Amino acid sequence: MNYYDRIHYNPATGVFSWAVSAPGITAGKIAGSVSVHGYRVIRLGKKSIRACRLAWFVSKGVWPNGEIDHINGDRLDDRLENLRVVDRAGNSQNKCGAQANNRSCGLLGVTWNKQHQRWQAKIMANKVRHHVGYFDNPEEAHTAYIAAKARLHIGGRSH
Repeated sequence: MNYYDRIHYNPATGVFSWAVSAPGITAGKIAGSVSVHGYRVIRLGKKSIRACRLAWFVSKGVWPNGEIDHINGDRLDDRLENLRVVDRAGNSQNKCGAQANNRSCGLLGVTWNKQHQRWQAKIMANKVRHHVGYFDNPEEAHTAYIAAKARLHIGGRSH
């Protein structure tokens, strides 16, 4: 029996469960645990594997050639219809919140520009940084950012 025979994946629900009992494992129970990064991780043998990658492998018979993107943004929604293979840039386009180091307003794509004393919206698309504009308040800058995101990025989800 190989490690992949020890689990069962339901592509409609995205849930992995243990197929067999073993020390510390009960057949039928949900497999894995949630990592500090918010992904379900399943330990098979000595290797920890993100459930989204394992779902792709179990369903398609090959490991994903790239990163797995959760289309709806929910890192725990491992339904096959919610998963797609993308490159790093494609996966980064689906961010829904500001970076932790953006302490100026907390809105994605918006920072305070000290030189111009205004809110600035900017976006990265296809490895090119695009200046969207300067605005009087962060909400206007964020609205402009979202419009630019829809115009420059193919696919993804709205925020």
